[in-house]
Amino acid sequence: MTLFLCIDDTDEIGTKGTGELAEELATIIEGCNWGQCSAVTRHQLYVHDDIPYTSHNSAMCFEIENHANPEAIQQLASEFLLKHAAPGSDPGLCLYQYNEQTKEALIRFGIQAKVEVLNKAQAYQVAKDNGALLTEHGGTGDGVIGALAGIGLRMQGCDGRLKGQLQLDKDQPRYTVFDLLQHPLVDRVMDQHHHSLRCDLEFELKGKLKAIRWQHQNCVILVQENNYYHNAQKQHLKRY
Repeated sequence: MTLFLCIDDTDEIGTKGTGELAEELATIIEGCNWGQCSAVTRHQLYVHDDIPYTSHNSAMCFEIENHANPEAIQQLASEFLLKHAAPGSDPGLCLYQYNEQTKEALIRFGIQAKVEVLNKAQAYQVAKDNGALLTEHGGTGDGVIGALAGIGLRMQGCDGRLKGQLQLDKDQPRYTVFDLLQHPLVDRVMDQHHHSLRCDLEFELKGKLKAIRWQHQNCVILVQENNYYHNAQKQHLKRY
C-alpha cells in the first residue's frame, strides 16, 4: 500500500525551500531501504492575508511504495524537520497510509484549503477521524494544515506540479512528443484541453520544462501558438 508524506511551512526567505527539504527526505528514506519514493509535487494552497506563508503557500508531497516501517519513517521525518527546518518557520508533517474508505475526507480538506482559511483544530480533527498522522515541529505548527491538505490534493490526482524542471537528453531546436515520453518522469503529453498528442508532433523547447499531475499521471502540456507548439509556461500552469 502507498504511504503519503507531506511537509509544509519549513522555510524562511533565504533558506532551503520546503520542496528541496522534501527531496532530501525522500533520498534519505530510499537510502535506508525503507521504500521507493516518487517525485515531489507542489500543491498550491489559498493565498489570503489571514494565512502566514513564506512566498507562495504551497505544500510538498511524495509517495512511498513498498515501505516496511511507517513508524520509523515518521520518526526519521520528525527528526529531519527538527534539524533542518528554518528558525522562525512553523513546520507541519503528515503521513497517511492510503485507505479507500477514508481518502475522500482528506481530498475534501485539500480542496477546501485551496479556497478557504482553515485552522489547526479542523486539520487535527480530520486527521484523527481518518487515520492520518499529523504532527507539528516548531513555531506555531500551522504547517499541519498544509501538510494534511497536500496529501488530499495529491490523492485527488489532478492537482500539483512536479518540483523542479525536466531535462531532455539532447540539445536541439525542436523535439517530438515521442522524445518527451522517453523521460522517466513523463507519463503523458497533452494539450491545454487535456487531449493526448500524437507521438510525431514537433514542438520547440521554451524556457523551463515543467510537468503537472493529471489523472494520477505526470503530464507535460504543450501549447499551440502561431501554428507551432511549445511547452506550457508559468501563466499556463497557474491553475495546477
